Amino acid sequence: MSQLIRIKTALISVSDKTGVSELAQVLNDFDCKIISTGGTRKKIEEANIPVVEISKVTGNPEAFGGRMKTISFNIESALLFDREKDKEEAESLNIEPIDLVICNLYPFQKVLEQGADFETLIENVDIGGPTMIRAAAKNFKYVAVITEPSDYENLIKELKENEGCLSYETRKKLMAKAFNHTADYDALIATTMDKENEIHSYRVAYEAGYPLRYGENSHQKATFYKQKNQENTLFDIEILHGKALSYNNILDVNAAIESVKENTKTACSVIKHSNPCGLCEGDNQAKVLEQAWAGDPISAFGSIIAFNTKLEKETVEFFQLNNSDKSQRKFIEVVIAPDYSEEALAYLQYHKNLRILRFNPKHLNAKTELRPLNGALLIQDTDQVLYEKMEVVTSINAAIENEKNIIEFGLKALKNIKSNSIAIVRKKDGYHQLLGMGAGQPNRLIATKLAIEKSRTNLQNEFEGEEEAFESYYKQEMNNAFLLSDAFFPFADNVELAAQYGITKIVQPGGSIRDKSVIEVCNDLGITMVFTGTRHFKH
Repeated sequence: MSQLIRIKTALISVSDKTGVSELAQVLNDFDCKIISTGGTRKKIEEANIPVVEISKVTGNPEAFGGRMKTISFNIESALLFDREKDKEEAESLNIEPIDLVICNLYPFQKVLEQGADFETLIENVDIGGPTMIRAAAKNFKYVAVITEPSDYENLIKELKENEGCLSYETRKKLMAKAFNHTADYDALIATTMDKENEIHSYRVAYEAGYPLRYGENSHQKATFYKQKNQENTLFDIEILHGKALSYNNILDVNAAIESVKENTKTACSVIKHSNPCGLCEGDNQAKVLEQAWAGDPISAFGSIIAFNTKLEKETVEFFQLNNSDKSQRKFIEVVIAPDYSEEALAYLQYHKNLRILRFNPKHLNAKTELRPLNGALLIQDTDQVLYEKMEVVTSINAAIENEKNIIEFGLKALKNIKSNSIAIVRKKDGYHQLLGMGAGQPNRLIATKLAIEKSRTNLQNEFEGEEEAFESYYKQEMNNAFLLSDAFFPFADNVELAAQYGITKIVQPGGSIRDKSVIEVCNDLGITMVFTGTRHFKH
């Protein structure tokens, strides 16, 4: 349906007066009568555009400091009556139709963000505006409604294209925006008033959703949405090449970006099932990718990889995507970077299905996390505290004051590994590398075993000497590495296990009732233990 209506009469009452004079001029050019209120009317009059004071339509003056302006039988009737069924009744009541409402509301959000007192907040609760907007939206078959100055440009364009008329399709879209606008406005007021009364409530809106092929499994339906009024969200990722993202892809993309966003040096994460199975930072991007991949080359098959710096061709050639021997090509699902050189982008496109995404990890800076749970909602602050202290609690001190950077790298890795988690990290040739990790284990001792086993496998893969010399190399590398735990050790068994494999430096938050006994075992085994005072569970 493209039924056009001519805009003969418009009612304009806006708090944000951006662009209102220009819009009023276009309406006037099409002989549209303009009705307006207070400050808006003055703004239009200053532009030498004819305008009718609203009191001449309502039959009543603006009163009570502007609290009463538009609310009246005449105004709401002019918006609501059915132009076909109610035509005769409207004429008998001397109701002239209003075809367009342009209204944005008192700036409640703005004054709230400015720290206004309660009385000021109350005075910025709009009553007449939402009434007009909802009335016009309900009767969109005959009336158009605009709530955002950002829509003026398209409105003007269509008016000019249709000689002062608007289509049904446009009115229907504007109707939906109007109801969303008043819903968001009322939700903010409601939660603010709840807070004033020490009531905990939470409302949030999402938009622009689109269905995904399926959810985590093929029998589950899934949809992806963007939170309203938020910029640089995960939803805003730019897909440069490849297939559309799946539900699982999106979860892993988020994990990949989170794993590199805090690194100050060039960093790369290799993600599998939302865990970084490989992570490295350093100065040379190609070397960083190589060492991140080496963290778990088997799990890296079908992985999602993120960088925090512009991706160069020298780096992506590591994937060997155009190798004539297909067995040498490295299969990955997604690559994410803040930007790409032209050569890197062209090279990655050898893989026709590879999803190439452009997104700056620094843009992920949400302060809260939401987790819906079967009709309930959990909300928490995001984990933004890396550590409260870096305290050596053992009598043995392996010059930890010189190891702050590698410990911080390890803690950043740990923050993104599912609990219970253990990370073993090392510093080698100027690079910080996740050597092995144990993730998502109900028993911390098992997580420690997994991290140690993965570290051993990775060291075997990189070792190039004689077989009998490996054990010496292994002990040397483990001796130089750090083992980090996301939570305290309830018993000394993890320490004893780590010591068996050459670990001499352990970082944990502390806080167990058995800390003293764990520290004593560390002293007996020649291990330096550092307490950070900060736990990093990730469930």
